[in-house]
Amino acid sequence: MSAPNQPIDPNDEKQPVDTSEQLEVNADEQVQEGQDEDLPALLEQAQAQVAQYHEDLLRAKAEVENIRRRAEEEVAKARKFGTESFAESLVPVKDSLEAALATPDQSPEAWREGVEITLKQLTAAFERNLLKEVNPMPGDKFDPHVHQAISHVPTEYPEGTVAQVLQKGYTIAERVLRPALVTVSAGNKAA
Repeated sequence: MSAPNQPIDPNDEKQPVDTSEQLEVNADEQVQEGQDEDLPALLEQAQAQVAQYHEDLLRAKAEVENIRRRAEEEVAKARKFGTESFAESLVPVKDSLEAALATPDQSPEAWREGVEITLKQLTAAFERNLLKEVNPMPGDKFDPHVHQAISHVPTEYPEGTVAQVLQKGYTIAERVLRPALVTVSAGNKAA
């Protein structure tokens, strides 16, 4: 064996032979031969996995379709029966109006009392179903989201505020059903 840091003589037969590269080549050949033998098994395993993925995909697609169909059915039911609660609230109001018309020879005071009771029933029905009045006071700030301006008029109120309410508006569940019709102050033009 040669001493460290001394050149190796290629003609010297007593030098150690480095077999590490040969071992790596032999190991690679063995792995290659093993893979060649396992290719059909690997292909079969991959095909089984693809089949499983395909089955999982079909199941997921069917589940999504079922969810979509159920959601459509729920929306259809909500549309069909969404007004049921409101209608139930209005039936007593109709009954009271019919009873008032069916009773002849009532005094004006009795008529007024009956109308007030009926109005209370109607107001309670509105409240139960989230129907709220939009009735701004003169001087309140004009809100184009819930008010509809009919005209601008000179008034004692500041410019851009409600001067007069011509017709109440209504919201249902925070959505405008009908805006309040108002005149808007153009400010005091006389000054």
